[in-house]
Amino acid sequence: MRVLLLGGQGQLSLELQQRLQGRVDLQVLGSAQLDLAQGTAIRPRVLELRPQLILNAAAHTAVDQAESEPERAFAINATAPGLLAEAAAELGAPLLHYSTDYVFDGRKATPYDEDDTPNPLNVYGRSKLAGEQAIAAVGGAHLILRTSWVYSRHGRNFLLTMQRLLQERDSLNMVSDQIGAPTWAGSIAQASCQLIEHWQQGRAGPWGTYHLTALGETSWFGFASAIAAQLREAGKTVAHLNPIPSSAYPTPAQRPLNSRLDCTRLQRDWAIQLPQWQAALQECLAEQQRL
Repeated sequence: MRVLLLGGQGQLSLELQQRLQGRVDLQVLGSAQLDLAQGTAIRPRVLELRPQLILNAAAHTAVDQAESEPERAFAINATAPGLLAEAAAELGAPLLHYSTDYVFDGRKATPYDEDDTPNPLNVYGRSKLAGEQAIAAVGGAHLILRTSWVYSRHGRNFLLTMQRLLQERDSLNMVSDQIGAPTWAGSIAQASCQLIEHWQQGRAGPWGTYHLTALGETSWFGFASAIAAQLREAGKTVAHLNPIPSSAYPTPAQRPLNSRLDCTRLQRDWAIQLPQWQAALQECLAEQQRL
C-alpha cells in the first residue's frame, strides 16, 4: 500500500516512520520536499504521488511563536489540511490527521469528549481547530486524532528539555495547575498503525474526530517529578522542583488549565486504547537508554 506521510523530522513523524518502514510503500515529505505554508504546491504534489492513505503529522507546533506569526500558523495548520483532504478525497484515499487538546478552553471540570464545543484560547489552538473544520467540510474519509502533551526521544519537547534542565539547575519552578495526560509519540504511532490495520482488514469504525491520549492525568509539575525520579534512579543529581500556578509563569499564549480528553469513543468504535502515561513514559525512557 502506498502511504504518504507529511512531516519529515517531527517527533511523531519519526515514530511513524520507525513503525511503518518495511510494512508499506512509504513516501515521506518534510518541509524541504513540500512546504505546507505554500498551499498551491500541495494538491499537485499529492496527486502526482497517488497515495492510497495520507498521514499528516506535520504542523506548526510552536505555541508561543504562533502568537506572533498567525498567518504562517494558519497556513500550515488550517489551510494545508483542507487541501490535503481535497486531494485525498479526489484519490479516494483516507486522511489521518493529528490535532490537539488546545482546541478547548480548559474551563470544563471533567475530561472533554468529542461532543464538547471547542473554544481555543490561543492562535495555535484556533489554527488547529480551523484545520479540523476544513477537513470535515471536504467530507472525505478521514480520522482526526486529538492528542495532548506529546513528547518523545526526538526533537524539542518537554521530556528532553526537563532531562537537560534538571541536571543543569539547582531549582526549577513548574506549573502545577494545568492538568492533562503526557502522551508518548510512540504510543500515538503504534495506535495509528492499529487504526490502519483495522481499516485494511475491513474492521474500521466510523470516520470522524476522536480523542487519543495516554490514560491517567497529571500536571506539568507531576510530569517533571516523574522525569526527575528516573534521573535519580540513574544516579543523577537533579534540581529541586517547586510547584507554581500558571499566573506565576506568564507566556505569550494562554494555555488551558484542563487538557484532559475522554478517549472512550475511540476504544468503543475502533477497539484502541493507549497505556497509562507512567507506563508509556517508562517505555520511552527504555528506548532512549538503548540508543
